[in-house]
Amino acid sequence: MQNPKLEDVAALAGVSKTTVSRVLNNRGYLSEKTKQKVFDSMKALHYQPNDVARQLFSKETKMVGLIFPTTANPFFGQMAAQLEMKLFNAGYKVLIGNSMNDPLKEKEYLQKLLANQVDGLIVGAHNQNIAEYNNTNLPIVAIDRVMNDDIPVIASDNYDGGKKAMTLLLKRGARHIVHTDGPTDLQSPALDRRRAYEDMMAANDLPTIVYTVALDSSDAQKKETFRQILKENKKIDGVFASNDVDASLIIQVAAEFQKQVPEDLLVVGYDGTETVRLFKPELTTIIQPIEEMAAMAVSTLMDRIEGKKTPHKIILPVTVHQGTTA
Repeated sequence: MQNPKLEDVAALAGVSKTTVSRVLNNRGYLSEKTKQKVFDSMKALHYQPNDVARQLFSKETKMVGLIFPTTANPFFGQMAAQLEMKLFNAGYKVLIGNSMNDPLKEKEYLQKLLANQVDGLIVGAHNQNIAEYNNTNLPIVAIDRVMNDDIPVIASDNYDGGKKAMTLLLKRGARHIVHTDGPTDLQSPALDRRRAYEDMMAANDLPTIVYTVALDSSDAQKKETFRQILKENKKIDGVFASNDVDASLIIQVAAEFQKQVPEDLLVVGYDGTETVRLFKPELTTIIQPIEEMAAMAVSTLMDRIEGKKTPHKIILPVTVHQGTTA
């Protein structure tokens, strides 16, 4: 008996071969009724779609590349896991590169992903002046990074998150508040956290104290920076950290200076990943909606792959995890 062909499935389902192909490749809008008829016909005929033939027909590899600084970071780790799951459910496999904020490594990963002819990229790491991002027609979606005028950006409401963090600290009486931040030359919506900090401090006639923490700093290097903060700011009574890892390290360093949290020092972090909330529930932090951001990134990338117009920036709301540190 000959193996059933795509036209056999189409004939049994009472649809065109194009419709069967669209079902197989999850392309375009199709009613659930039509999809079910095709699936039922495939099952009845024991039809197994040929992946190689399907790729040649659709000119797709059904693979998406992800580039992040490091999946060891709780935020990027949870984001990558959510993206992988949602892409898998959409019929795509994933290739992941950890750039470690090294522009040469990021460029090499990008070139290799392009050579593998992935159908699209979701990028959470971006070093400046990587020409390949501008010289490709490949669909790309950025998470928390501004790359160029064409690539859509998915982000949480960083300014509102900064306001929420500062409101918590100010309401608890903190006045000598330090903000730790990433490099200002990196184009990222996350810089709005710093803008919110500065606006809130100015509105309360308080001096701003900002320390930049390099993205590729080790925990040991970060601790040295945080020791410097505590040495140089004797009156410090509050910290708005740019992420939960930094907030946790600051709490550790504060203990070395006999500063108790929250009695002597109030601390608010940022990201609110499931891992941090599970293992450090006492940390007050701003929760980024990681699952929703991942879902929006995937749906936006699918739209780009299909040639649809997409918004340049999509901003999602944040919430507060109220722990005991602020």
